Amino acid sequence: MGDPLNAREDAAEALGMVARAAGPYLDALPHLPVRDATHAHLVEDLDGPLPDVGDGTIAAIADLLRIGTRAATHSSGPRFFHFVVGGATPAAQAADWVTSLLDQAAGLWPASPLAARAETVVLRWLKELFGLPESHGAVLTTSATAANLTGLACARHWWAGRHGVDVTADGLVGLPRMPVFSSGYVHPSSLKALQLLGLGRDVVRTLTRDDAGRLDVDALDRALASSGPAVLIGNAGEVNGGDFDPLDEMADLAGRHGAWLHVDGAFGLFAALSPRTAGLVRGVERADSVAADGHKWLNVPYESGFAFVRDRSALGRAFGAWNAPYLPEPDEEFINYNNLGPESSRRARAFPIWATLRAYGRDGHRAMVERHQDLALRLGRRITESPDLELLAPITAFIVCFRYRPPGAPEETLDHLNRELGEALIEDGRVYAGTTVYRGMVALRPAIVNWRTTEEDIDLLASVVRQLGTRLHRTS
Repeated sequence: MGDPLNAREDAAEALGMVARAAGPYLDALPHLPVRDATHAHLVEDLDGPLPDVGDGTIAAIADLLRIGTRAATHSSGPRFFHFVVGGATPAAQAADWVTSLLDQAAGLWPASPLAARAETVVLRWLKELFGLPESHGAVLTTSATAANLTGLACARHWWAGRHGVDVTADGLVGLPRMPVFSSGYVHPSSLKALQLLGLGRDVVRTLTRDDAGRLDVDALDRALASSGPAVLIGNAGEVNGGDFDPLDEMADLAGRHGAWLHVDGAFGLFAALSPRTAGLVRGVERADSVAADGHKWLNVPYESGFAFVRDRSALGRAFGAWNAPYLPEPDEEFINYNNLGPESSRRARAFPIWATLRAYGRDGHRAMVERHQDLALRLGRRITESPDLELLAPITAFIVCFRYRPPGAPEETLDHLNRELGEALIEDGRVYAGTTVYRGMVALRPAIVNWRTTEEDIDLLASVVRQLGTRLHRTS
């Protein structure tokens, strides 16, 4: 087909093709299996040699729609309980299309005042939503991992400053190892952030009081008394059992010992939206930095995260001051967000967040949080009422940790049986729920965060688990 300039008239038609395909796909989504094995072979149609002469816009988009609508994992549907993956609300999904249509360079105010202003607005709205002080600095990121990296980069700069070093300019050479403390709930995304910051993935010292990983507050108090300047990682939501660190107590200790408190609130920060769950994150407003995801419980498309820092100037110190003559100087009103986070090239990811908050407001998002907790509790009741299922952890928000345990099955066989069950769920495709290891036991841990999920989907999950478990147990 050659130069895209010669096909510019195809742009509107290609977008129209996507729009026309969207209606039937979205209508079918609540009823589709999460993965349809009969269409798995279609992914191979993506392969082949790089064409010298292209097929043209219309042919390429038609082929992608043919393959994608059939072979995609329907993770945006109501029965994907694996990992912690939300869907995209109608407003957020449409706004993401607008984001691609407008194709804004969102890092610099002069490049797009629209994108920069949208980011400023949604960050203010998010602080209001979570009960964080308006004075906090903030920036949108690609994910909670990037948000953790952002908050911990500010912590690293603060810590190095306590040793008289500007780590942004001079690096870590000559500095001691930065003390980092957490509970056993610390997530790999925080460890990855520490790894990328040159601090070491294994620098974290976990202080626990039981085999679930709960924080030993007294041990943390003693460790901080002799550690010197240190960083604490509080976890607002643990991915296996769904528990929360005692953030209020951690904030007390951070204040008493002069430590930096970073909170990984990837999904748990949204507990602040409801009076029923807000106590789980009490104290987060006193943290020095907070990270969270948008593509989990906010239900906006990938990629979306946000970082908040109590000292708003810390972001600029950690990520700005590039000394590039073509870049504008930092400004408090006309903000250049690429000076405040790890990315320079940034899409306008504020648009879907703006749209979903504008469309459904505080009340709508609170209702979603409460509905998901209700659905988790419903699944918990199905489990406790079933003779072959065992609930392993209390239900706090939306994660339900349990295992298949048929009557009379020897304890030593259960890990293998549940691991096979997790694989069978993925292969079956009607619902998705993966396995984990909780307190030394292989378990299922479905996460209920999709706005489309209903009681019918929860009941199907329980039924499929029991059906597949019974079949596996009989053949083992």
